Amino acid sequence: MGKPMTTDPAMPEACLAWPVAAQLGEGPLWLDGALWFCDIEGRALHRYTPATGARDSFAMPGRPSFVVPAADGGLLIGMELTLRRVGSDGAPGDVVANVGGPANCRTNDAVVDPRGRLWFGTMDLAQRAPIGQVHAHDAAGLRAVGGHAPITNGPAVSPDGTRLYHVDTLAGIVWSFDIGAREQLVDGIVFARIDPADGSPDGVTVDAEGCVWVALWGGWSVRRYSPLGELLSRVALPCAQVTKIAFGGADLRTAYVTTARTGLDDAELRTQPDAGGLFSFAAPAPGLAAVAAQLP
Repeated sequence: MGKPMTTDPAMPEACLAWPVAAQLGEGPLWLDGALWFCDIEGRALHRYTPATGARDSFAMPGRPSFVVPAADGGLLIGMELTLRRVGSDGAPGDVVANVGGPANCRTNDAVVDPRGRLWFGTMDLAQRAPIGQVHAHDAAGLRAVGGHAPITNGPAVSPDGTRLYHVDTLAGIVWSFDIGAREQLVDGIVFARIDPADGSPDGVTVDAEGCVWVALWGGWSVRRYSPLGELLSRVALPCAQVTKIAFGGADLRTAYVTTARTGLDDAELRTQPDAGGLFSFAAPAPGLAAVAAQLP
């Protein structure tokens, strides 16, 4: 896929924050002045501290796909088919929960809603069968809630906690579900449909205005949609495989973007030397502060 249209002139350009060359960067989290993110295929957890410029990397014993804060301290990551603790020093700890499902699945993307419920998806490692689905986890334990797809992405939750955005990446659809009164993902509506020529929807994030940011795998960009699903703007990236954004900085108005090198051949990597890097740009609205996940 070739490089698409230029950046929306009303939006800032993305700058390279860390040429980390992640194989599959994902799951960014802003917490306590640092940006944490995973390299799934590189089996690493990274931490970038803008105030000092510190860049720390921690080896993981499996493929970590997301990182969120835990209410009782430390961090919680999804790794393979487990939820696992990680210390603030990056050291992997105990398994909190085992995720049910076929052995050829792993965890993928996640979010914690305003009530402290962790929502996360799983995906088919072969990226073909609709055996991935969304799970919820909190003080009541772990349960599957639907949203079957070969590759689940998101989920993301509206600022008031009533709507969940779930991505079926291969179908190119961002779904919206009402979770105000129930957890099961039923009666969803199509929030956005991505033309395959523009890439595939990957991670999604919601800002403080309720707008939904969609990273485009193979699409060289992130898009911002209104709460009604109207395309508002686009920020271009200098590499094709764009995976997710998180909002950071003291005012949560710096967007950090994870990217990947996976899926690019040698010729493509020569034209995209910063693929897999961590990027940043000034966002038009602040993000939402991270919520800590409630554990049993």
